[in-house]
Amino acid sequence: MILSMYRLATAVGAPLISHYLKKRLKRGKEDAARFPERRGVAGLPRPDGRLIWMHGASVGESLSMLPVIEELVARPGSPNVLVTTGTVTSARLMRERLPDGAIHQFVPVDRLPYVRAFLDYWKPDLALWWESELWPNLVIETHDRGVPMILVNARMSPPSFLRWQRWRSLARALLGCFRTVLAQTDTDVERYRALGANNVVRMGNMKFAVPALPCDEGTLAEIRARTGLRPMWLAASTHAGEEAAALAVHRTVRETHPDLLTIIVPRHPDRGPEIAQMLRDAGASVAVRTNSEPVTAETDVYLADTLGELGLFFRLSPIVFMGKSLVPAGGQNTIEPARLGAAIITGPHYWNFDEITKAMVAAGGLEVVQDADALADAINRDLDTPAEAQARAKAAFDYVERESQVLDVFMDHISPYLESDTEKPRERA
Repeated sequence: MILSMYRLATAVGAPLISHYLKKRLKRGKEDAARFPERRGVAGLPRPDGRLIWMHGASVGESLSMLPVIEELVARPGSPNVLVTTGTVTSARLMRERLPDGAIHQFVPVDRLPYVRAFLDYWKPDLALWWESELWPNLVIETHDRGVPMILVNARMSPPSFLRWQRWRSLARALLGCFRTVLAQTDTDVERYRALGANNVVRMGNMKFAVPALPCDEGTLAEIRARTGLRPMWLAASTHAGEEAAALAVHRTVRETHPDLLTIIVPRHPDRGPEIAQMLRDAGASVAVRTNSEPVTAETDVYLADTLGELGLFFRLSPIVFMGKSLVPAGGQNTIEPARLGAAIITGPHYWNFDEITKAMVAAGGLEVVQDADALADAINRDLDTPAEAQARAKAAFDYVERESQVLDVFMDHISPYLESDTEKPRERA
């Protein structure tokens, strides 16, 4: 019933959907040159042979796909890989980092004509869906064509679980389309089973298999030369409200470390101008990276409002605060800074990464603070006792290394579906 209502709404609401997409296009949220892909019109020829389709929502899912893609295309007689995502930033990332043998397309908007055009053209032999983005028309149509589907790196946050419980019949219908659900944590396993999923297995988090974020070594050396030996800390992937908190922390820590440099990398770079204006209105000296403004001895805050440079700033700063956690928004991935040797701090709101956060804390590799005052105290302590900060960084790195076997677990589960005879895995299922 709910699924039928959804399908009716996406059909009747076609004019509204088109209007919404046009607004996104004007705001730069869609790629104008590739906009037909959102309507299911292919932008590339389909390669010959078997095709594995991998879908993820945005940048985070895209990054966790990369180790899998590299493993698949390196296999003898490797299948072709089609990656779909829904954001401009993830498309840019895929363009830069996809290996040979893999191609990217934008996922079609979830209207039946667009979905059917997409599936008619690409004819995938296996579909791997990442994490938690389940578009009903796309899921049902893929399943109805007999394509084996696996939900990979599946997670279910507390808010999402509550929402799906209200739509339990829809959840059961969608999750029933997947042959296997490879969940991140034991809690995720319980939640997916409670919503009606079959064959749910704890795999671990694929983000542990992602290599260290890249950076341009020349740029890193240049910034190090400009910043010299100044004490510094990084507020990474910040959300609205956290930049003001970072400035308050800066002013507190500067009382004992007068030449402190605070680096802010907002999660959404397009917020850069408003953040810079807010910081300057508050009296801070700000250097904005997209304006090529150099860091000087007088700079309080270096605002790195760029995309794809977190690897650079994780390497630059020995102390990293991960954003989206001082505000009640669920936290961010702490695996990335751990791989690059940072002493990591997070706020109290980390439910999107609950198990990882608690395990990293238990391993001695992560500190949780409750508010901006506690964050200032933690940064002061790390600057005063760098050996202790380095010990925490090593503990985090060691924890991530121990968990990185998740790729082997994943390959064990999907290997039956990689056989040339596509009927074999279907018979097993």
